[in-house]
Amino acid sequence: MFIQTETTPNPQVLKFLPGRTVMEAGSQDFRAPEDAQSWPLATEIFGLEGVNRVFFGADFITVGKVASADWDHLKAPVLAAIMDHFTSGRPLFEGAGAAVADEAVYEGETAQVVAEIRELLDTRIRPAVARDGGDILFDRFEPDSGTVWLHMRGACAGCPSSSATLKSGVENMLKHYVPEVTRVEQTL
Repeated sequence: MFIQTETTPNPQVLKFLPGRTVMEAGSQDFRAPEDAQSWPLATEIFGLEGVNRVFFGADFITVGKVASADWDHLKAPVLAAIMDHFTSGRPLFEGAGAAVADEAVYEGETAQVVAEIRELLDTRIRPAVARDGGDILFDRFEPDSGTVWLHMRGACAGCPSSSATLKSGVENMLKHYVPEVTRVEQTL
């Protein structure tokens, strides 16, 4: 098994590409070891000193480190944990199923606006963000103010350039294609 690595715009995060599917659908963001209790690979990676975040995308894993840790010392153990996991045949998730968040129900014109926002996110924005080792998810739309709330995950969470990406890239695109959108904010 050959695992490629790529840098991301966030210097504290490295992207690992195992050459196979990681998540069949969606993505999973682990901000702390306790978030990864039913996820053996994430638990193993969190067990490495200096790791403070793990993210699973469709075909990649991003790993965040504390500022004092050095990728020269941390990269090889992360690669070993990923390789050991995939060659062992263990499942990515152990348990009854991943939790699914409750989603707001929109009606009428607002439902159409939200559908347009989601379509743009899924077809134009999320693929670009995934190339940098992250993900961006729709949280909610406030029709009275025209505000779209998005959740940045993976390498994008905490990235020094994420606010610029959100404002100059995502906000401009959504405002251009969906006139009801007046601004974009990040859900923390």
